[in-house]
Amino acid sequence: MLSQALDSGRRISGHIMTLLLFTKSDVLTTLLPVTLFALANAPHPHTTRILDIIIWIWIHLLKFDISNQIQDPEEDKRNKPDRPLPAGRITAQNAADVRWLLLPICLMFSAMYGRQTLASSACFEALSIWYNEFGGHKAGLSKNLLTAVGYTCLEAGATIVAGSGPCLDSISARAVALSCAVFATTLHAQDFKDEEGDRFIGRRTLVTLFPTFARISMMLGVPLWSFFLSRLWNVDFVCSVAFIAYGTVVGGRFMVYRTASADKQSCKLYSLWFALAHLLPGYWRFFYST
Repeated sequence: MLSQALDSGRRISGHIMTLLLFTKSDVLTTLLPVTLFALANAPHPHTTRILDIIIWIWIHLLKFDISNQIQDPEEDKRNKPDRPLPAGRITAQNAADVRWLLLPICLMFSAMYGRQTLASSACFEALSIWYNEFGGHKAGLSKNLLTAVGYTCLEAGATIVAGSGPCLDSISARAVALSCAVFATTLHAQDFKDEEGDRFIGRRTLVTLFPTFARISMMLGVPLWSFFLSRLWNVDFVCSVAFIAYGTVVGGRFMVYRTASADKQSCKLYSLWFALAHLLPGYWRFFYST
């Protein structure tokens, strides 16, 4: 009996680890920034809902990541062999079953928080199908646009989950729109580390098509967004200087350091910058909201 219980426990923990590995690469780039954004952006955030926020974001990410990773597992064998499919932890058919099982779970969970959260979940699913099943990720422009709008759906839904009302207020809506603009114009920061693999399979991204322009746009775009967001949210002088200086360092790294390992580190620093940018609406609410 004890050995059977231990075997069952190991199998269950193995399945949980497999699901976590699907979303491993999105913890710093999506889960953490969107969670911080929801707590900072909600007009009356409930700290008791932190777990709700994380679960809501994570199950949507899991559904998307499974859909994305079953499209071309051969690519992951070359570039990301530790992912569940190339590592042999789960078959593509079983992964697809989990992906479609998550769809009603996401919708029902979202419906608990109101129509706008349900609409955000449904919109995210439609964009996911366009991105993965219909090849939206294969062209640089559509990839960036779909990713930015999908990210916005996550932010909008998570903000409502965090707050006390069933819809976004004007400040929250402005913050979501700005976040979409920032992400749409800087998200190619995540493509530099995958440049070699993208070129190998012929994926057209801004980084593979216009590598020099892509690096210049990061060098200029990140500090300019840092300055603009600091002014827009009325951040004090000391914090503004620190945020702009950090943005300048992050943007400059993409231009100066161009190896694959350096690009991975630059991407991590960019993710931290993006997470900090997500806190600025909360700064405004704390000091200026009445």
